[in-house]
Amino acid sequence: MDGISPHREDWKIGVDIGGTFMDFCALEVNSGRLATLKVLTTPDDPGAELTTGLSLLEERDQLLPETVTRFVHGTTVGINTVLQRKGAKLAMITNAGFEDVLELARLRMPEMYSLFCHRAAPLISRDHIFGVTARLNAQGEETTALEEGSVAEAIQKALLAGAEGIIVSFLHSWRNDAHERRVKDMILDMAPGVFAFTSSEVWPVIREYERGCTAIMNGYVHPRVVGYLDALETRLASKNIPAKALLTKSNGGVMSAGDGRENCVSMLLSGSASGVTGAAWLARQAGEDRILTLDIGGTSADIALIIDGAANFGTGEMIGDFPLYIPSVSVSSIAIGGGSIASVDDHGVLRVGPGSAGSTPGPACYGRGGTEATVTDAMAVCGWLGHSDLAYGQLRMDRDLALQAVAVLAAQLERSTEETAQAILNIALSEMFVEVEKLASREGVDLREFTLLPFGGGGPMLGAFLARDLGMTRVLAPRRPGVVSALGGLVADLRGDFIRTVFAGLDDTLVPVLQAQFTELAQEGRAWLSRQGHDGPAELQLTADMRYSGQSFEIEVTLKPEWLESAHDIADAFHKTHARIYDFADPEGLIEVVNLRLAIVGAGPNPEIPAQTVSASTAESEKTVLVYTGSYHDVPLYRRETLSPGTQLRGPAIVSQEDTTLIIPQECTAEVDFASNIVVHIEGSAHD
Repeated sequence: MDGISPHREDWKIGVDIGGTFMDFCALEVNSGRLATLKVLTTPDDPGAELTTGLSLLEERDQLLPETVTRFVHGTTVGINTVLQRKGAKLAMITNAGFEDVLELARLRMPEMYSLFCHRAAPLISRDHIFGVTARLNAQGEETTALEEGSVAEAIQKALLAGAEGIIVSFLHSWRNDAHERRVKDMILDMAPGVFAFTSSEVWPVIREYERGCTAIMNGYVHPRVVGYLDALETRLASKNIPAKALLTKSNGGVMSAGDGRENCVSMLLSGSASGVTGAAWLARQAGEDRILTLDIGGTSADIALIIDGAANFGTGEMIGDFPLYIPSVSVSSIAIGGGSIASVDDHGVLRVGPGSAGSTPGPACYGRGGTEATVTDAMAVCGWLGHSDLAYGQLRMDRDLALQAVAVLAAQLERSTEETAQAILNIALSEMFVEVEKLASREGVDLREFTLLPFGGGGPMLGAFLARDLGMTRVLAPRRPGVVSALGGLVADLRGDFIRTVFAGLDDTLVPVLQAQFTELAQEGRAWLSRQGHDGPAELQLTADMRYSGQSFEIEVTLKPEWLESAHDIADAFHKTHARIYDFADPEGLIEVVNLRLAIVGAGPNPEIPAQTVSASTAESEKTVLVYTGSYHDVPLYRRETLSPGTQLRGPAIVSQEDTTLIIPQECTAEVDFASNIVVHIEGSAHD
């Protein structure tokens, strides 16, 4: 218990910030008491919502700041910096003759069949990329010495161009980083006020474009991330919280704020990843092994698959227009959220998103100055929302304001206000449907075998409707779906990712090389865990990027350390993985090992949800409300806190609670399980 007296409270806090709310999930370990909260974000004063939330937890839940032993924070400051293109002004130094690497990229267009498609402008413009005399060959051997005069000239040009930071990315630095390290030293000597990152220190992987892109994004967000973290630690100190700040990472784990200042790129997808981490923990607690997550916030909807209690991982996730090449929880996003704005285009077609009302001014029904119709306003017009306060009493919905906003669109479409609101919801659901079907096709899964776990402020509102359209038959709505991302940070493990590029054919002579690389990776990983303050046991997860000779790209193969003693065992693992993915394997084919990867995991808190006594009963509604679904119907409204394990409901029904609203459609039944989840059974599935 981290040295805490058993009689003293021990609070662990997870915090996640989205487009509209900052979510808090606090656990008192000794008693198992859970406190949750939502606070509206303050774009004009980032971080002020943190102080407000901590003060409310202290006032409402008697959470004493000095008893906080773990504080984990997920932030969108990095990804928003990239999406809004408000990052640092950067320059790049590379090999002479390769200054066009960002422009050439991989010669791929984002939409290859679109006549109007264009590639986004790079984060570093071509006139801020400077070539210097230096060259290594593919084996990492110096063929042209580093000419320091050309480096000094490039640094001066970068400074004259107003660069705040300089990225150094040379060919083959994954083999030998000597040139990159020397250039960085010269930058720091000549320009102490400028920061510098080398591609080999950020992510030392083969392929110069991918390695360079990762380093560039790390530098692009660096100043804003550092400023945010400085303010975060200052605010925690002002609240007398002794716990050192931890940050959620794109890989679903956490790291120290100190690491976050240098390894900024690892936290770009932290919010999305921590939501999946929280959902995976809830799924394991409920005994569910195949889950489709649906996280709907104010600006977007995120979807992911959880199989056997673990999230899928991948590389190449998109950050706006740019690919992220570090390991990340595989999350697909679409710009449809509760605050997504509906509009009628020049052709008279109703559209939803991608613009969002955010938290300021927010949807019209929030009464904070918003006048444009959003998905939340459409829900209010149809009668699903507006029967209780939202966000722990911070918002009182005004249906009349929603009616006024949607009526503007209705007049343009020459339809009734209610029909227009229903059309907005149908469009939002159809957009999500397409993205989920694409995910299922890529992963080769049958969604009818999965349970939908909706969370976020909007997930429980639309989740059962989407599940029905997808042919799914079960929805698992957790007790506090509005704060699952914050819960994910609270229960997340320390997790570090490390990589060595091997790029060699697999045979017996490669075995000792792989063993030596694994030993180095394990030492590097354990040193990283030690810097995070973790002195307990660690789990090592080993994988390799492999391919048949002649293939352009590789697949990730899970390995066991003992398999590194035999080329045959490694090859067998690759053949089986290739067959599983592509339904094809060539046992006689030559195999190349491109990268060896290690993930090291230091276990985080694993609180237990005590099983509650399940006693069958019929729910008592608080009242009935009028809801529009093509025509008006009376629908019962229930309060979540009155539903005990074993309580049964029949749709259509509305379940109102402090952080969101759960909607149970017609022809569905539901019951509360032993962990206070509401399990919805969809009888009218589209694929039945």
